[in-house]
Amino acid sequence: MPANQEIIRHRTVSVNVGGVIVGGDAPVVVQSMTDTDTADVEASVKQVTDLVNAGSEIVRLTVNNDEAAAAIPKIDEKLKSAGIDVPLVGCFHYNGHRLLEDHPDCASTLAKYRINPGNVGFGDKHDPQFAQMIETAIKYDKPVRIGVNWGSLDKQVSAKLMDENAKLAQPKDADDVLREALIQSALQSAEFSEKIGLGRDKIIISCKVSRVQDLVTVYRELAKRSDYALHLGLTEAGMGSKGIVASTAAKAILLQEGIGDTIRISLTPEPGAPREREVIVAQEILQTMGIRSFTPLVSSCPGCGRTTSVFFRELADEIQGYIRASMPVWKNQYPGVESMNVAVMGCIVNGPGESKHADIGISLPGTGEEPVAPVFIDGKKKHTLRGDSIAQEFKAILDNYIQQRYGGSQEAA
Repeated sequence: MPANQEIIRHRTVSVNVGGVIVGGDAPVVVQSMTDTDTADVEASVKQVTDLVNAGSEIVRLTVNNDEAAAAIPKIDEKLKSAGIDVPLVGCFHYNGHRLLEDHPDCASTLAKYRINPGNVGFGDKHDPQFAQMIETAIKYDKPVRIGVNWGSLDKQVSAKLMDENAKLAQPKDADDVLREALIQSALQSAEFSEKIGLGRDKIIISCKVSRVQDLVTVYRELAKRSDYALHLGLTEAGMGSKGIVASTAAKAILLQEGIGDTIRISLTPEPGAPREREVIVAQEILQTMGIRSFTPLVSSCPGCGRTTSVFFRELADEIQGYIRASMPVWKNQYPGVESMNVAVMGCIVNGPGESKHADIGISLPGTGEEPVAPVFIDGKKKHTLRGDSIAQEFKAILDNYIQQRYGGSQEAA
């Protein structure tokens, strides 16, 4: 980010979620959600572990039946015994009031409860069952996320606003009314929670929709009307590039305006793709915007007729994978390494220049160029690599650079 450009965060109340601070002056928090059957303890522990190793700072699990509720303490115990201490959030729909009452170990283990006011109860049951969940949160000193969704909007709120709109001389568009219903459902539920006795520092709210412009409009309005901590999420974002592009477009606008305290990327995983992809995308949004740093970024060119060899692409992919796989160890051993920039370039046009701008970079030979690969460290050419072992040699140079720069030594070789 340019030195004269600063993102001013929307002022919100800070919330302690199992030791992770959301809101206030805290950094934007990355969270994720499992898609395992929560009752399958081993599978859930493995996936939570994978998500945490990828960088998720909060992990949400579905708690939809007695078996899932009973599994939560076991999952937490196994994670802690493996040295993984991550806040677990219970996602409740329809029967959360009963599950929290019937499974006190689950209620006390979870770091936060996610409550959807659109399906916590219907008709005369809504307020008592919502209140029961809030009273449980108060009893166990837990924060809640009041998570309103476009697809499961509180019918009483939406029907009331639709009726009022129909009586206007110039009725508003139906989408405008539904956006307002989302906002009112979230804010009214938060206010109701406070009346029951839940502190503002125990409330996070979200209003999720599946269209980019709707999300931007709703969250701008939320930021104007409240100082509750805000969770950003484009729900049902989609699969592959569509889901990534839509999530990035929506969140980048809001984050640039300082709106949002915690984010999740709700990708539909492609067949065989790892669940932790959503964590990586969230981190990359924050890091490429200059908001937070999580892992060294690899710059690489797109390729052209000068780079007919696929080697530079394979090397860029190998180096990026190597860095991500190493980060769980590096982040503890080498503070500051997450801010490092690496360049893997494919020819002489921009290769040397881009490599000089990076902390460490390599410029591979393009078509017709001399078969050598200069390596630049802190802007200066330090090595020239040749032959079939360039990838291994560059990784060794990278390791040495990291050890010397971030491990206490003053000079990188």
